[in-house]
Amino acid sequence: MDNDEVLGHLLKIESEAAALVNDAQTEADRRIAEAEKQNRASYEERYQTELKKLENEFKNYKEQIRRQYQEEINAYREKMSSVTVDANAFSSLLDKLLAEEG
Repeated sequence: MDNDEVLGHLLKIESEAAALVNDAQTEADRRIAEAEKQNRASYEERYQTELKKLENEFKNYKEQIRRQYQEEINAYREKMSSVTVDANAFSSLLDKLLAEEG
């Protein structure tokens, strides 16, 4: 083999090695992209699941607070409706308080 043949053979081997490296890089990039796609899908699924859970908890808590509020308002109204107003006693107290101020 002369120098030209050796050099040609080495260039051919280098070209094949470069092609193998290029193929390996392409495969690695494809695998990375696929893994990222799967991770993104998994994240989105977990995110949506947690979001629905928190929305349901909020909805239930909001309803619980609404019922509690309504019960307290009804109890207050009931209590106020059972209170009798003594207009004479109120008027006397008001006169007394205003007289003290003046």
